[in-house]
Amino acid sequence: MSSSHVQNLLKLDTKASKRATALLEHNVSRPRRDKVSLSAFAFVFGEIIRYSQNRVLGIQDLEAKLNEIGKRVGVRVFELTMWREKTVHRENRVLQTLVFINTVVWRALFDKQADSLERSTESDDEYMITDNEPSILKYVSVPREMSSFSPGAFISGIVEAIAECCQCPARVTSHVVPAEGMPLRTVILLKFDKEVMERERQLESGK
Repeated sequence: MSSSHVQNLLKLDTKASKRATALLEHNVSRPRRDKVSLSAFAFVFGEIIRYSQNRVLGIQDLEAKLNEIGKRVGVRVFELTMWREKTVHRENRVLQTLVFINTVVWRALFDKQADSLERSTESDDEYMITDNEPSILKYVSVPREMSSFSPGAFISGIVEAIAECCQCPARVTSHVVPAEGMPLRTVILLKFDKEVMERERQLESGK
């Protein structure tokens, strides 16, 4: 190996080390200005779906796998947002937890607030967070034979983990509910555990 070739390798190694050092020295308490491009994330997310699809037997298993991956992300998102918000108090009431997810978490993930937060008219333990145009699903193409598949299961996993971190465990599912001009409109449905709703009733009654 020539000396010039060795010098070139050393230069490349030095540049890589500097980039790694800069990344490690970044202040995590402040959001980064240089954000990951949507196309780059879409590529990674597509590979996650493909990887998961090769290891499951059906659509339900695939959604469960994406939900599981989302939960791992959700725990880290919760820790990071709590650190950045300098919040000592951890929300443990249902409504405050939902508002935290709908605003703070959504802005951290998608650079915007969710489009709506609603309570079910049929059941008092069910709430819905709606995103009319979830950015991470923009480049996901679902085959016709998998029309019932909701890639938003990844998002529901994030939400489920954060609700659990706030001591408000719930079963969270994702549903694509298209509307005029909004083909990717996604509804995240949260159904809180009975123990959570019982605690809410006790707190509201002052017991």
